[in-house]
Amino acid sequence: MIYDFDKTISRHNTNSVKWDIRPSVLPMWVADMDFETAPAVKAAVQHRAEHGIFGYVHVPGTYYDAIINWFSRRHHWQMEKEWIIYTTGVVPAISAIIKAMTQPGDGVLIQTPVYNCFFSSIKNNGCNAIENELVYHDNTYTIDFEDLERKASDPSTKVMILCNPHNPAGRVWRREELQRIGDICIRHHVFVIADEIHCELVMPRSEYIPFASISIEFEQNSATGTSPSKSFNIAGLQIANITISDDTTRRRINRAIEINEVSHVNSFGVEALIAAYNESEDWLSQLNTYIYSNYRYFCDFFAINLPHFPVTKLEGTYLVWIDISSLNKPSKAVIKELLNKENIWLNEGIMYGKSGDKFVRINIACPRQTLNDGLMRLKRAWG
Repeated sequence: MIYDFDKTISRHNTNSVKWDIRPSVLPMWVADMDFETAPAVKAAVQHRAEHGIFGYVHVPGTYYDAIINWFSRRHHWQMEKEWIIYTTGVVPAISAIIKAMTQPGDGVLIQTPVYNCFFSSIKNNGCNAIENELVYHDNTYTIDFEDLERKASDPSTKVMILCNPHNPAGRVWRREELQRIGDICIRHHVFVIADEIHCELVMPRSEYIPFASISIEFEQNSATGTSPSKSFNIAGLQIANITISDDTTRRRINRAIEINEVSHVNSFGVEALIAAYNESEDWLSQLNTYIYSNYRYFCDFFAINLPHFPVTKLEGTYLVWIDISSLNKPSKAVIKELLNKENIWLNEGIMYGKSGDKFVRINIACPRQTLNDGLMRLKRAWG
């Protein structure tokens, strides 16, 4: 079946965070696609809605089977049912894991610029964010492993949050990079939280490798957060999973999930995950092809019309990171000007850490017509 990702669907008046908070603005900020979800997912939700009773949900064995089969088939990671804890989202999961694995005052390593919610999850648990700044060179990012080792060796550093694929840097970490990260964390007794929510959104010539799949040692020293929410555009259904193989660690994290009261999922999310993982692989493949074509179109447009704004290489996610250092302005000021001049909303880089202040982030997971509208607005503002 061929899916139509060029189809434009109005999202106004649907209580959309993206489209209804500021209805007059073209929103290309939050990580929320403008594509209709996979037909099997839509059908599963509609079928469940027809029943008309929406009480507390029991998560069935078929839910776990769908997850296990998906990751085994696509990513060669063999999970066990007992390893999986369901929850409402990857961000609540990260907060609960930090609660379980740290004490107030402990350090949590992050690789900046990085997803802004990591900062709040760390702060809300009374911990300190320890930044291992990524190295920006030739329109891409690499890891400063000497700095990572030094900061991991501090006895107060207890946890590292690994973002793979990385938001907003666009990297999909290679096996050798993950191996070095894992070896450092094992050596210094640092527990790894692997945020792999964007794991299905990978561009050609890149390969997502689950951190926990690399070795038994890494598997037992980590907790992995995954969800179909980004890849199938179902964030509003609030369904996610944490995978932890070590029994003792899993009990600690499960207790934190219960304390944070994020252990009750909704029936639509359960049905949507099963349909996504069991029936929608072809849709996902075509989605990734479309996003990559959007990225190539985006790069070509910038090369011709906005050559002074380097575009970071995109290996994963649908979030493009643009170097705006030629403007010589803070990213917040740039975003404000874009809103005032062209009614287009991007993300300011400073929200991802101080090393991001010369960048902005733009969401390209939208029909080509919408993308072209956004590009023309940027050309008028910056050309």
